[in-house]
Amino acid sequence: MSRILVAYFSASGTTKRLAERLASAIGADTHEIKPEIPYTAADLDWMDKKSRSSVEMRDKKFRPAVAGKVRNMGEYDTVFVAFPIWWYVAPTIVNTFLEQYDLSGKTVVTLATSGGSGMGNANKELAMSCPGANLKEGKVFSANTGEGELKRWAGGFARI
Repeated sequence: MSRILVAYFSASGTTKRLAERLASAIGADTHEIKPEIPYTAADLDWMDKKSRSSVEMRDKKFRPAVAGKVRNMGEYDTVFVAFPIWWYVAPTIVNTFLEQYDLSGKTVVTLATSGGSGMGNANKELAMSCPGANLKEGKVFSANTGEGELKRWAGGFARI
């Protein structure tokens, strides 16, 4: 049986709840992608062009530092990566996370939460951060999506 990881970045807790529900539904391990310097409410104010998140998202090469690593990434065959959609893509901290590992030959599946948009260009922007991985575009879910629906969806990407 394959080993599955659900890694997630959650700024407000919404994506965390979805990721934990997915992990529970499919029997996966979890890893929270935490910024080395936590985001404050002011940092996340997307209406402020000078806020930390706005500055990071304008510069596609910016890589916020991540606190902690998955020590046994080599043991996983499938990695689900959950994040909120920011400016129609994944937050750049997700790129930082992916770039820490050799994901060659692994299946990497994205999923997201959003206030109203779809996946946008998330996979296009993440592809360069996980060369050699079999990157699959997932979908945007409501934070309240049930375990049954998540399990059925995830079964299309991993042996569960």
